[in-house]
Amino acid sequence: MPGKAMPAKARKPLAALCVLALPLTACGAGSAASDEKVVTVYSADGLKGENGDGWYDRVFADFEKETGIRVEYVEGGSGEMVQRAVREKANPQADVLVTLPPFIQQADGKGLLQKYTPEGADQVDGAGKAANGTWTAVVNNYFGFVYNKKELKRPPTTWEELLDGKYRNKLQYSTPGVAGDGTAVLIKAMHDFGGEKQAMEYLGKLQANNVGPSASTGKLAPKVDKGELLVANGDVQMNYAQSKTMPNLGIWFPAREHGEPTTFALPYAAGLVTGAPHGENGRKLLDHLLGRKAQAQVSEIGGGFAARRDVEATDADARALAELMDGVEVFEPDWAAIASNLSSHIEAWKSATGG
Repeated sequence: MPGKAMPAKARKPLAALCVLALPLTACGAGSAASDEKVVTVYSADGLKGENGDGWYDRVFADFEKETGIRVEYVEGGSGEMVQRAVREKANPQADVLVTLPPFIQQADGKGLLQKYTPEGADQVDGAGKAANGTWTAVVNNYFGFVYNKKELKRPPTTWEELLDGKYRNKLQYSTPGVAGDGTAVLIKAMHDFGGEKQAMEYLGKLQANNVGPSASTGKLAPKVDKGELLVANGDVQMNYAQSKTMPNLGIWFPAREHGEPTTFALPYAAGLVTGAPHGENGRKLLDHLLGRKAQAQVSEIGGGFAARRDVEATDADARALAELMDGVEVFEPDWAAIASNLSSHIEAWKSATGG
């Protein structure tokens, strides 16, 4: 079991944390570039609690208390965050970028990340960090789906089952190319069906039941919990944390008909932005995220898995997550190939689904 599970305990909101969909000046009169005691994080969603009780809320609050450095936080889909950083490349606004694969590899390939090895990175397995030293996993995680436990007597078990008419307009997955978990749908389908062509043929059929695009995976789970949807995509860390306050939420992993359920590691990976306006603050934050205290809180607070192998899981939630993962085949995608071919995979998906 790769790390601890973390119960979602109530925490006080971090007053200085500002979630932005607007320019950074929305946090106050001054911009990030004018404040030396600030660090700006662009991140995929899933690690910040809706009620101020997520892992980010705690570790950012601790970081600010220990260093006096304020965290300004911008959240969106993994692809969205990379695209924003690309647009700002000539005048970087972010110091730290956190995304899911293959977008962290894509960001590296676009020259958005500079080399930095955070303290504690030696305890991260090789698959969880870049060979060239530009990014490191800070929270380990696995791709999955959610279902409504109240409306469905049992979880679906296969991809093929999702083609049933009872899921028409009751199924949704986040948009590939925009959301990391949405892109993960393509990766898992290509693995399970044996290639891009076969996966796109299936997803084309599934489109009859799909509600439509969603830029954010995190917004789908509340819809499943309320019964607006029966099934949606997600990831274990985010959905396990959400299930603490969403009693109808269940996690499952699709299999091919007559096959075994599969998943793959989908870590939150962090890197220092090239030309970061507050690079030293960014380095301090990366060190903090991989510190033993913060890594222990990955399991304690938010339902995920520590990136450091020397932080072991023993609590009740860790046991529940181990049971959840029992019998699920974990495969390792060829991230370099996926990152290189991501655009063509997305275009194939759009062609197959009309997306």
